[in-house]
Amino acid sequence: MSKVKTSFFCQSCGTSYAKWQGQCNACKEWNTIAEEIIQKQDKVAWKSEPTPSSRAPKPLKINEIDSTQEIRMDTTDNELNRVLGGGIVPGSLILLGGEPGIGKSTLLLQISLKLPYKTLYVSGEESQKQIKMRAERITPSSDNCYILTETKTQNIFKQIEAIKPEIVIIDSIQTLHTDYIESTAGSISQIRETTAELIKFAKETNIPVILIGHITKDGNIAGPKILEHMVDTVLQFEGDRNHVYRILRSLKNRFGSTAEIGIYEMLGSGLREVSNPSEILISHKDEELSGTAIASTLEGMRPLMIEIQSLVSTAVYGTPQRSTTGYNAKRLNMILAVLEKRAGFRLGAKDVFLNVTGGISVDDPAIDLAVVAAILSSNEDIPVNKDFCFAGEVGLSGEIRPVNRVDQRIQEAEKLGFSTIFVSKYNKIALKNTGIKIELVAKIEDVASMLFG
Repeated sequence: MSKVKTSFFCQSCGTSYAKWQGQCNACKEWNTIAEEIIQKQDKVAWKSEPTPSSRAPKPLKINEIDSTQEIRMDTTDNELNRVLGGGIVPGSLILLGGEPGIGKSTLLLQISLKLPYKTLYVSGEESQKQIKMRAERITPSSDNCYILTETKTQNIFKQIEAIKPEIVIIDSIQTLHTDYIESTAGSISQIRETTAELIKFAKETNIPVILIGHITKDGNIAGPKILEHMVDTVLQFEGDRNHVYRILRSLKNRFGSTAEIGIYEMLGSGLREVSNPSEILISHKDEELSGTAIASTLEGMRPLMIEIQSLVSTAVYGTPQRSTTGYNAKRLNMILAVLEKRAGFRLGAKDVFLNVTGGISVDDPAIDLAVVAAILSSNEDIPVNKDFCFAGEVGLSGEIRPVNRVDQRIQEAEKLGFSTIFVSKYNKIALKNTGIKIELVAKIEDVASMLFG
């Protein structure tokens, strides 16, 4: 028996130390360093038969390397396929993180029930009966999905050898433990070792593995930061629990873009894919109200039409309030200063509240022009025509700056039935014979005069 070897790890960031100390030098947290046993037995959890591919690799000229496109596995979920870059790559490791109760387990169980591949769903948090109850609510039945409640990796690999699944889902990585590390499940060394075993299994068998990860109170995935470096793809499932909409983002993707998002609606029967989010992000009203404007924004390759709501009122107290939801508060202060200095609107003594409807957060500077229109509409108490939309960035001198991919924004606005879109006159527009009127504006004053006379 080899000698027991221990080390000290920060439970917040994963930094290792030779001895205990009160504060972590890396993340500056106090009392987070704990001793863990790191000595392993001289065995590996996943032991494959030697194959020609397991021989020592030899260097190849870059021109000799086979560059044929990897065949991806269709998840039957268009939103997830978009975020992953076209589907699951065989042999890849995907990590899905998100708030408790946001719908991580529901999303992966729903996908595993619909997949045309034999899937093993391993849960260390719920019993088989609990999973069955949720599965009956989502979809009637599935012959390809196997449910296993287990936390020891050695037992999981035995069941994998017996069932021979094509996809493995682990819920969650923080509940797994291996016999070769003598520390509790969820500790730094256990997470690192169990993930390493799953990576070895995925790469040698070409079977993709999807992991669910817990997150900390700061919103970061729990465990060592190296966990995110080890996996191929990191997905973030986010949204406000008070709203029914959920957004799936890619934070890291070795096989595709990290700019794409997927949008879902949480229902009693599971998560519904939202193929046209613009319709749900724009409220439907019978009468026109002041303080609202429609912005054309982009999330990845997907154009969205979102509604900006503003309320400008006289400040009751001495200091005016500036409050935003879903929009950068510092950028709002900048736009208000530009309106005051460059356009002559007296807003310094007024409360300004701004809201992006639908519970989503947007950081696209192209919505600046819609923010200006909404603020001026509320200040003048004159509604903006509901068939107008905006796409432009506001500069410090009050000029309307051009935005990227303006053609896509115009096409999306035309498809949704808007009659006019306001864009910068400095944008180069390649579209010809469009059914939507394109208003070219250079300054904030131009927009104000067109909208409010």
